[in-house]
Amino acid sequence: MATLNYKHLRYFWMVARSGSIAKAAEQLHLTPQSISGQLTEFADTLGVELFRRVGRRLELTDTGQRILRHAEDIFSAGDDLLDVVRDQASTQMSTFRIGVSDAVSKAVACRLVAPALSLDEPTRLICREGRLAALLADMAVHKLDLIIADRPMPSHLSVRGYNHLLGESELGVFAARPLAASLSGPFPACLNNAPLLLPGEDFAVYARLMQWLHKHVPRLRVLGEFDDSAMLNAFGQSGAGMFFAPAAIADAISAQYGVVLIGTIPSLREQVYAITTERRISHPATQAIRQAAREALAV
Repeated sequence: MATLNYKHLRYFWMVARSGSIAKAAEQLHLTPQSISGQLTEFADTLGVELFRRVGRRLELTDTGQRILRHAEDIFSAGDDLLDVVRDQASTQMSTFRIGVSDAVSKAVACRLVAPALSLDEPTRLICREGRLAALLADMAVHKLDLIIADRPMPSHLSVRGYNHLLGESELGVFAARPLAASLSGPFPACLNNAPLLLPGEDFAVYARLMQWLHKHVPRLRVLGEFDDSAMLNAFGQSGAGMFFAPAAIADAISAQYGVVLIGTIPSLREQVYAITTERRISHPATQAIRQAAREALAV
């Protein structure tokens, strides 16, 4: 079976585009005799006629027309490939892939990840969000370089990873301004019979928060539980109920969602971990995230 000779295909393509062997030879810096011989060999190998002579002109046969269309696609794809290689070589940009657990406050995640966009070495960040189990599965097959989570990696998993505590924060209670104005009494008594929006069971702090609420809020009124921190905050912003978030970034949460901090719970601390495939943090992006955590969270 004949194999395609891409050098011959390019000569054919150049002749078909230029309209003559002489013009193609000039563009390729070859003699017309050399081009003519290569075309003959190409046609013989394929067992088809590529051109027919009409007077002093070369005209493509129907088969030649079909081959030309394929040649256009092939060499266009080759040009695209060269553009990609040139772009990559010129930017020298590496890729760093981060997974963020649904349970982590997006305001916290944004504050920690943002410095990784300003590294001396240009780095393209790819951020994924999801349940911790799904993110760990992606890290196991090298789809993620780092995971930001509210808990360490479970010890029973066979995933190779290392836990790095980035910091922690007291849990704060926030409310939209109209709801905050309707509360009476000091904190935490003001939580009695007040509408509450809770983090879901996937949050590491969930069980401890429920214990604290049952102890300090006799008339507990829970309107909803949310597995995603962004949705929890969005419902809190709408005034549907009071919600819980890290007090360390209270200013950012208040500014972003238009809410006020009602009080803090010192006995409940929300932790933030980096889970990586490296025992020691060495990647510049991971180092930048750790430094941002030191500035934003207590360690």
